[in-house]
Amino acid sequence: MKRVRMLLRVSSNQQLEADGDLRVQRQLVKEYAEKQPGWQLDEKEYFEGSMSGYKHAVAERDVLKEALGDAKAGAYDILVAYKDDRIGRRMWEIGAYVMTLKNLGVDIYTVKDGCISPESDDIMGQMMLALRYGNAQKSSSDTGMRVKDTAQKLVQQGKFMGGCAPYGYRLELSGEISKHGRALHHLVIVPEQVEAVKYIFQLSLYQEYGSAKIARVLNEEERFQKLAPNGVWRSGTISSILTNPIYAGVTAYKRRERVNGKYHRNSQDDWVTAFSVNEALAIIDWELWNRAQEKRRLRGSRFTAGARSTDQTVIRRNDGALPLIDVLYCGVCGAKMTNGSKYNYWTIKATGEKRCSKIAVYKCQNAWQGMVHDLPKQVRADCVEPLVYEAILPYLEPFFIRERVLQRQTEYRRQEQRVREQQMKKAQQELARLLQKIELMEQQIPEAMAGDYPLSLQELMELIRKYKQQARQQQELAARTKEEWERFFESQQSQKQQSGELPSCREIFQQANSAEQRVLIDALVERIAFENTEIRIRFKIRRDHAKEPSLAQQEATWAEAGAPE
Repeated sequence: MKRVRMLLRVSSNQQLEADGDLRVQRQLVKEYAEKQPGWQLDEKEYFEGSMSGYKHAVAERDVLKEALGDAKAGAYDILVAYKDDRIGRRMWEIGAYVMTLKNLGVDIYTVKDGCISPESDDIMGQMMLALRYGNAQKSSSDTGMRVKDTAQKLVQQGKFMGGCAPYGYRLELSGEISKHGRALHHLVIVPEQVEAVKYIFQLSLYQEYGSAKIARVLNEEERFQKLAPNGVWRSGTISSILTNPIYAGVTAYKRRERVNGKYHRNSQDDWVTAFSVNEALAIIDWELWNRAQEKRRLRGSRFTAGARSTDQTVIRRNDGALPLIDVLYCGVCGAKMTNGSKYNYWTIKATGEKRCSKIAVYKCQNAWQGMVHDLPKQVRADCVEPLVYEAILPYLEPFFIRERVLQRQTEYRRQEQRVREQQMKKAQQELARLLQKIELMEQQIPEAMAGDYPLSLQELMELIRKYKQQARQQQELAARTKEEWERFFESQQSQKQQSGELPSCREIFQQANSAEQRVLIDALVERIAFENTEIRIRFKIRRDHAKEPSLAQQEATWAEAGAPE
């Protein structure tokens, strides 16, 4: 009796379903083996789930390696599969694998073709074997090209090409049916996750935080920590969000490609993107998304040096709580000052209660490591920062007002106007889309009653009921957003007629957090050095500041400040 084992393989997760290809494949192979005289089906079978026989080499497929190991041990005599492509779809590799098993005394049979293992001296049979898998490889290659070309056209039309929904979205039944009879899904925004997405782009663009720093900030804030995918924010998740144009309503294809068995991220220039923005999917503005990409590009290590030599400045790592940490140096040894803390301890006499306070300081690393200094090893932040601010504010003000206040004020007004207008249009478009889907699904009721529709009548009616409920809610939202837009438009018109004053530079600078202050200081100041009685500030020279007071070097004394700690 010949000992026989089955090889089953499915190439996609959809085929793993109970009523899918796997169950049918197993039954056909079993029936074929039971009909062959002298065959005894072994209880062990080789199963490979969700594995492409075209994309993966034999060395990457554990099941084929296991079957080869068992053949070397003489555990079975025949390996039977449903079709030859279940073994694989690589011309030379699979042919060599078949011949290796043959030399070990194992023949491969398929339900469709019978024995496909030629004898070792059968040259014509081996040529046919190579031709068999050459055709299989070409077929997969042609299919892949057609799929990619089709996907590219659909993406350019604004279609989402499947896969898992990105953070901030979920997949819902669209009511449409594919030509293969599958119920199609589409992306919809998850409202409770929108705030987190906007906050991520805000931290990246306005505070110049990296992905790891943004992840830490979100994990430290309870309201955002609760919204984390899989319970925790990770830097990889943040990077994926920041680089995905879907958040600006633009679908993309070829963001990464498989090369030599591994996936590689493509340059943005190589992406295939939609021709227009899908307002129903946009969480942030397309212009804002592009600015965030430019900031990230400039912050990259390959571009930082080049960015420093131009008018555009970026902070490579915006870490630490002290605004001057990137530009403050020791005036004695030239070492960059780092974050530090000083603790004061005392006891309340009346109660005996022990208290402690923490004071932020800038410290010289060389002095802390033992280098002899005429200066103390550290200086209090609340001592040096006010003096630096007083010295740079006269020069920061024209730069700030020209490049920050007017820009931000105009930007915020335009952005608010765009957001409100987009919300109104999005609500109206979503309502029209829901009404159209309801109409299309109601037209399919006769087919569902006759059993000629992929969904049962009950499932179709439940889907219609769900969409009607959503349409009622969407109608209320559309009316509300239109009313809000009209009120905002009237207020904007009245503001244009009134003369308003810009907020002062000092107010805006003082209200900014330390990360934003650091971004502003870094844009204007190249280096700050302090000694016992003076602070020397070297400003960055910019051509568009040529008409302003010289920014080469300015000094501020420690008058009334006392000696540093």
